[in-house]
Amino acid sequence: MTSPDLLHRALHDPGDPPLRPLPHRAAELLRALDAPPRLAAHLRAVHEVAYGLVEWLARRHPQLPLDREAVLFGAATHDIGKAVHTAELSGPGSAHEEAGRELLLAHGVAPHLARFAATHASWTAPDVTVEDLLVSLADKAWKNKRVTELEDLVVGALAEASGRTAWEEFLDLDDLLTDVGEGAEERLAFQGAYPV
Repeated sequence: MTSPDLLHRALHDPGDPPLRPLPHRAAELLRALDAPPRLAAHLRAVHEVAYGLVEWLARRHPQLPLDREAVLFGAATHDIGKAVHTAELSGPGSAHEEAGRELLLAHGVAPHLARFAATHASWTAPDVTVEDLLVSLADKAWKNKRVTELEDLVVGALAEASGRTAWEEFLDLDDLLTDVGEGAEERLAFQGAYPV
């Protein structure tokens, strides 16, 4: 198969268990960039987890001010800079972060949406929002990676919004992330089925 065929599959294969399609604008950007299929598969896995997070928050914390669409777009494009820095698809590196933000801006994406490409690995920045934290959390949880510092920041935001104790919020979030982690092997297999 050619790369465009594989990219098409990565964007449309239902997966097992099924993964939601990316937002239309995100998928169009990946096609325009002739993105590596592995990147598209990764973004779908992270987007799926982000979708679950925002749905859970809508049910449990309807009082939390949250830009749901920004979180979903951010999850769907957070690593788009890896279309340029392809070595970072299979190895370490952070050059994709600012490159991704610049790439999104160059393609007409609004700054408040392009920021996730640069902020998804810097959740301790002073101007971090709950949306930034959720994209970062989805980017870890999709593969069942737990990061205490990040989770503590999410718990703090939830406790502040709800008036409940941090411990109560932690227990609920921990249950959710444990459930999310149970699907990590399938999401990893979905990503691994596509070449860099």
